[in-house]
Amino acid sequence: MRSWWQPGSVLREMRGTPDRVLIVILMVAMLIFLVAQAPGHARAAELDPSIPLDARIGGAVLAVMFIMPVIAFALAALVAALSKLTPRPVSPEDSRLALFWALLAVSPAMLLAGMTGGFLGQGLPLTITQSIAGLGFLFIWGAGLRAVAGHK
Repeated sequence: MRSWWQPGSVLREMRGTPDRVLIVILMVAMLIFLVAQAPGHARAAELDPSIPLDARIGGAVLAVMFIMPVIAFALAALVAALSKLTPRPVSPEDSRLALFWALLAVSPAMLLAGMTGGFLGQGLPLTITQSIAGLGFLFIWGAGLRAVAGHK
């Protein structure tokens, strides 16, 4: 919860976290994101049985557990490379830490959005919960990058 209120101080305390721990953080976040999608997939499979639930979950596993981690690593590397153009560059390690921790910190909001989508379907409540999750992610990630920028 502290990551939602003081993301910069949390990231400063976590600096120097080994890469093996960062990979665990990323994969736990991805696993929670996968679980968060399950209610929506169950609802969609019930409403449209032409694509069974196991096929929907299989596609989600491929996307979330295999493709998203690669994209996350690439995005962290891109941010670190682009930050070299600024007065306060971010190291690749700190860039990964900020991104992966932001993903894990926002996972409870993703679970809420998943439950909202599963129980209520498309509509204003789902849009609001997804917006909160998305804005929370951007806030935590941005504050984390700002906190570790320029440190060696």
